[in-house]
Amino acid sequence: MIETHDLRKRFAAKTAVDGLNLVVPQGRVTGLLGLNGAGKTTTIKILATLLRQTEGTVRIGGLDPVRQPHAVRKRINLIAGGERMVYARMTGRENLWYFGQLYDIPSRVLKPRIDELLDLVGLTDAAGTRVERYSRGMTQRLSIARGLVNDPDYLLLDEPTLGLDAPIARDLRKVVAELARGGKAVLLTSHYLAEVEQLCEHVYVIGDGRHLAEGTPAELITQTGCHRTVRVEVSGLTPEVEAAALAFDPAVRVDSAAGVVELSRPGDVAGALTMAIVAAGGTLTGLEIAEPSLEDAILALNDRSAVAMAQVAR
Repeated sequence: MIETHDLRKRFAAKTAVDGLNLVVPQGRVTGLLGLNGAGKTTTIKILATLLRQTEGTVRIGGLDPVRQPHAVRKRINLIAGGERMVYARMTGRENLWYFGQLYDIPSRVLKPRIDELLDLVGLTDAAGTRVERYSRGMTQRLSIARGLVNDPDYLLLDEPTLGLDAPIARDLRKVVAELARGGKAVLLTSHYLAEVEQLCEHVYVIGDGRHLAEGTPAELITQTGCHRTVRVEVSGLTPEVEAAALAFDPAVRVDSAAGVVELSRPGDVAGALTMAIVAAGGTLTGLEIAEPSLEDAILALNDRSAVAMAQVAR
């Protein structure tokens, strides 16, 4: 498995990772989530041996990336969206052959593997084309193939579907799920939270490099107390209707200009709220009920962390 203990990374003016403890077991996709600047990419780069931690320990399959970087690199790979991880002046096939050689993969194994990977990412017809002529999406698809060329035991995914068309992104998610079922340890960061909910059995949420919470996506939503939201569109949102809505629950939010009444609360309150609005003379033109999401939970966790840090600063 991948393990970190009390992991810290300090740059000149900032502590990017602050005492982080992670466990990423084999046979599972583990998520690492947080807002921009939370420390996700820095953590991934430490695990990928691209950065060295300031303090703390990292073990990947029992190996120390600082003392045994070459042994670790043979067993891991990194797929990062939005970063150039292939060579533009080489063809797609040449790139995969080159990276396969770096991993000392025998030719008899590498040749069929390259064909399989090119087919997997939909680049068979473009295999002989220089990458400088690829679109952004094609380049990212080749980066995915490069990240799988050594059949890694530990796969680090940093926004892997960024810039991909929906069908290719869907196919990649299937591949990732199959790799985890086959016994690989996968660590995923992504802003596409539906992707995280689909793939991840366990999620760590971090903010300012610190651990905020962990659990399944459903557990995180429950822990943060996020509730379903009822959004009612009203024609004729008079002061009387507004007063009735506020009397129903002080947590009601009213946008008079847009003709919208919203309420977030546990339980099923849609029927009672709409009845109160109609009884006060309002006419319903729309009703939407949104279940709490993983995004709601992350935002709530970061808000709580910011309040706690402000109190400490005082």
